[in-house]
Amino acid sequence: MRSNDKTHQPVMLEEVTKFLSPKDNMVYVDGTFGSGGYSKRILELANCQVLAIDRDPEALKLGKRLEKESKGRLILLEGSFGKMVELLKSKGITNVDGVVLDLGISSMQLNDPERGFSFSLDGPLDMRMNRKDTKKLTAEKLINHLSEKELAKIIYEYGEEKFSKRIAKAIVQKRRNGPIERTSELANIIRGVVRGSHDGIDPATKTFMALRIYINNEIQEINKGLKASEFLLKPGGKIIIVSFHSLEDREVKKFLVKCANKPRGTSRHLPKPKDMEFVPTLKILTKKIVRPTHEETLDNSRARSARLRAAERTSAPTLTHQSQTKMEGGENDY
Repeated sequence: MRSNDKTHQPVMLEEVTKFLSPKDNMVYVDGTFGSGGYSKRILELANCQVLAIDRDPEALKLGKRLEKESKGRLILLEGSFGKMVELLKSKGITNVDGVVLDLGISSMQLNDPERGFSFSLDGPLDMRMNRKDTKKLTAEKLINHLSEKELAKIIYEYGEEKFSKRIAKAIVQKRRNGPIERTSELANIIRGVVRGSHDGIDPATKTFMALRIYINNEIQEINKGLKASEFLLKPGGKIIIVSFHSLEDREVKKFLVKCANKPRGTSRHLPKPKDMEFVPTLKILTKKIVRPTHEETLDNSRARSARLRAAERTSAPTLTHQSQTKMEGGENDY
């Protein structure tokens, strides 16, 4: 990745690498390779190995040059970070010293009209992270075939859009005249029924985000990726997560709080609930979310909504393992 390419700037790069603190001879996972910004910096900071995962084959194709330049220190793996245990196992790796996850969509994907992620660039309504995955429905199929009720539910739950019913109704009415096939068509339908906000955010923002999250199972992948990271990290290993909206951050915070054995809403003077009786697997390093600097938000608009959380692995067995020792017949994920 070229450092002067502002289109593909990794968000909060300095903060991420500060928490990760790469060391020689250690192994790290970049769970969301994208344009390779995090991987490149980690490799520059230490004589270490980076396993970079991305489910977008187009991103990995662009990363081949960096892989070649790394002389074996960078290994590119195609797949979702929720499957990182299996992906790393295929390379003979069962534990790592750090994991970095940059959630959501990359600038590279957003800026390519043919991917269908952007409401400001006209293109086909696709929105699949991996266009080779024919099992995944495209956004076009979703908005042209789901019922009004189903569309409203997706837009509300995954976009936190209060006008979800109004938007779904407008989509269904419009498609009666013919299928909705382009991002510009969908964006204009939404703009026709939802007024722009005072902060300048496009009315189509939340709906496009909701469709993308639903199509790519992003919330499920986040939870699987966090659980996989807990399983893979060595004692003292770090996990750093950068999220971009409250839905993502809520899942991250919930997982970290659970692993740190910090029950919310209960008195510290009372006994812990039965489901909290386990040894913490993570120590939270960020008491509050870390935000990008003002300078970075001016230089990189994508950074404005970014929030970072970090934690350090303890020596305790995973939560799944601990729960299985207390209950027979528990689900054995890892």
